[in-house]
Amino acid sequence: MQSKKAASAAPSKRVIKKYPNRRLYDTDTSTYITLAEVKRLVMQGEPFLVRDARTSEDLTRSILLQIILEEEAGGAPMFSEAALANIIRFYGHAAQGFMGAYLEKNVQAFTDIQAKLAEQSTQFTPEMWAQFMNMQNPLMQGLMGSYVEQSRTMFEKMQEQMHKQTEQMLGAFMGKR
Repeated sequence: MQSKKAASAAPSKRVIKKYPNRRLYDTDTSTYITLAEVKRLVMQGEPFLVRDARTSEDLTRSILLQIILEEEAGGAPMFSEAALANIIRFYGHAAQGFMGAYLEKNVQAFTDIQAKLAEQSTQFTPEMWAQFMNMQNPLMQGLMGSYVEQSRTMFEKMQEQMHKQTEQMLGAFMGKR
């Protein structure tokens, strides 16, 4: 009995069904929703899952990528052509898995910094904002130092893994050194 209680206590994800006509149906509200409304769920941090109505295939990533595509086409892109080209180059590359983890950790670190800054910003006076903008704020220096350190550590791990994979691959082709 306790396992059922524990399962019911865990937050469940909102299920959105995608139909062949490309319409999205929110099973929580029993209404059709737009991609803009799915974006709103993302912005609010609400967990959800998008499923194909016929096959039950998970389409969440596809919908999230569609939202990113619309945002990028909307006039204020986040990614330059060079950045997108570099991301594409990692597909099929030995570092693909590491790059995904690296980007994910860096985005999470940036999100954490943003949340801490938002938490602290309610106590800022105009003078404190001026100091903050000049990077003199110890909080900002500490946060950025932490972010840079996390990024450096992750990059070093990625390089080590790539080095090990290269050695293994070369060892397989050329024999042990």
